[in-house]
Amino acid sequence: MLPYDATREALYHSEQRGTLFVAGAVLPLPQIAMEAARLAYLRAETVPGERVRLDEALARVGFGPVTLFVHADSGSYAYGTRRSSDGTRLLAFRGTQPDDLDDLLTDLNFPPVEWPETGGRVHAGFARACRGLRAELEAWLGGAGSGSGALVLTGHSLGAALATLAATLLRPTLLVTLGSPRVGNAGFAAALAGVPGARYVDCTDIVTRVPPPELDYVHVRAPSYIDSAGRLREDPSEAAMQADGRRAKLAYLLQQAWRPGHVGLRSFADHAPVNYLRAFF
Repeated sequence: MLPYDATREALYHSEQRGTLFVAGAVLPLPQIAMEAARLAYLRAETVPGERVRLDEALARVGFGPVTLFVHADSGSYAYGTRRSSDGTRLLAFRGTQPDDLDDLLTDLNFPPVEWPETGGRVHAGFARACRGLRAELEAWLGGAGSGSGALVLTGHSLGAALATLAATLLRPTLLVTLGSPRVGNAGFAAALAGVPGARYVDCTDIVTRVPPPELDYVHVRAPSYIDSAGRLREDPSEAAMQADGRRAKLAYLLQQAWRPGHVGLRSFADHAPVNYLRAFF
């Protein structure tokens, strides 16, 4: 198991760590999706070397060169890639870049708006960002990304929200999200009732608790919970998660928060993508 990483670098610059994919490894799709979500933070659209890193990482598990999708007005970003051996298509959406004002404004634009595409009401900023990518995504799926193989959507944080919205439009074989905020109301969540997948929540991750349910936001499915020791626990009770979280926060304050370069609170450190991945690598 990967060690827990409490550093600010892990939270704000998760792309700095080398890929966890090992050449030739045969991994289940959910595990591939989780690392693919972290790799979406590579700035492949602006830095040629980062695009090379992304292609090389995905090639280790059999995927071809990526196609990039960028919506300049909202700053939203995703990449698509296809595995020739079985035709699996993968779409990974990037989460919030802390130095990108467009991303921050998207996150803050939380009043719910109608989502007539499939029904219900959703976060206004997320809706705008997803709509900005939709035409490119559909064009790719009708061209280079076409086929009958599995379609996997994934993302972390803001990227998880965009993957969730896109899933109502593209109807994937699998939807895997890490650290997802709430995206919409119960009417929106109903549109995803038949989409297989998992919503991973790492211990006390604060992002999974916003926007608040008082604004009529709900999660689209029950959590797949990663406990304070990095173990995956399916269908834990709310009381068990709260007790585990309280222990984790206290231990973090005593052992991690005061160290130079570390995040001050576990509720934020738990949001780092690598702290999700330690349950699988």
